[in-house]
Amino acid sequence: MSTERREDHGYDELRGEGWTRLLAAARRRLERTGGALDGDIGLTRPSDAERRTVIGITGRYRPETAQRLAVPLRDLDGYLYDRYGTGLLQTLGRLHGPLRDRPAERADEESRRDQALKSVRSSRLAGQGWFAAWLERIAADGTLTRLVRRGDAPLLDAAARVLERLCGDGDRRTGSQERSSVVLPLPVLAEWATGDTKALVPGTPLEQLVLRALAQRVGSTVDGAVVPRDRAGRRALWESAGAIADDLASQVLVLNIGARGDTVVCDWLRDAAGFGIPFRLTLHQLAADPVVPAARTIFVCENPAVLRAAAGELKDTGAALVCTEGVPSAACHKLLGDAVRAGARLHWRADFDWAGLRITADAVARHGAHPWRMTAADYTAALGEGESTPLAGPPAVSPWDPRLALAMEASGSTVMEERILPALLSDLTRT
Repeated sequence: MSTERREDHGYDELRGEGWTRLLAAARRRLERTGGALDGDIGLTRPSDAERRTVIGITGRYRPETAQRLAVPLRDLDGYLYDRYGTGLLQTLGRLHGPLRDRPAERADEESRRDQALKSVRSSRLAGQGWFAAWLERIAADGTLTRLVRRGDAPLLDAAARVLERLCGDGDRRTGSQERSSVVLPLPVLAEWATGDTKALVPGTPLEQLVLRALAQRVGSTVDGAVVPRDRAGRRALWESAGAIADDLASQVLVLNIGARGDTVVCDWLRDAAGFGIPFRLTLHQLAADPVVPAARTIFVCENPAVLRAAAGELKDTGAALVCTEGVPSAACHKLLGDAVRAGARLHWRADFDWAGLRITADAVARHGAHPWRMTAADYTAALGEGESTPLAGPPAVSPWDPRLALAMEASGSTVMEERILPALLSDLTRT
């Protein structure tokens, strides 16, 4: 058949049932091997049309009962060249476009992965254990590969810039008291890091990358990579590093705190303290007008039940009390940081669980707080007074009393603040 007749004939036959799976298998094989015409391809449970096609290519009879038919790639290449004037590679290209060179693509992808990791490992945070663990997880779970394939690898460097701003100077948790009072709105942080004020809004890839790193840093989960799904949990992660999503949503619950100053907010605090009424302050209020707590001694608890009991039983006769409601908010750190700089002394406690140890250790490092009924003896005494739930999450240390963490690890049990409420209320009773 002349070349002209071959071209007139076209490739209609190759689009039929007998050829579709065979050519698809050939394309996959050639793309996987870089176009080498070695070996063969196979069809499992072939149809009658496919069986006839294979017989025509190989010139060998294949029974109808055959469950798999093999076709050498060179036989297929020769058949197509003889019949259409184009070999297998050219035929596949004309039918469905150029073949991909998957080995070369994989090599290029691996090179881009390595380059992205090399770049971010130049960060001054690279020596931090949590930062290295974050990178390791991103590289291992497919996140880095997805970023590279989408062309979003630069987001990894952007995430590192955000983390350097938030957690630089070694670790923000051990930074100076002056620095701990500074908070960064997310739009400002995003614009600084990327030029896009919306780069860190919920759901963006950059937000997810940074929050995963912050979760690793605070050890909030067993595997250190799971970001809270709820808005409050994500806000707490941001605030743990001094960034705020909303200065109205960041709040701190206080009782009998009082205030020195001639502002509306200070008047509210004095009135609330005068009646022994719990009061909520927002970060917006604390940033808008100077608020210096009047109390020279401030107690800090983790659970609202403690503050509620103090308000109910002690009213305005109780000591100044601040409740963190879990991980302290940016508003909480702002209020207490200002109080310490004005000369106040903090007595701080949290639940006897791993998160509670981390919260307390952070308070000691950040604000110079004094642990309040947070010793191994306090824990052991409370442990025997009721049932406890098992400790969960990664273990923590208790630098102020190393025996406490050891005792908790040995027992494997939590003790919530409410169990020692009578002792706490006794401490809060003014003499």
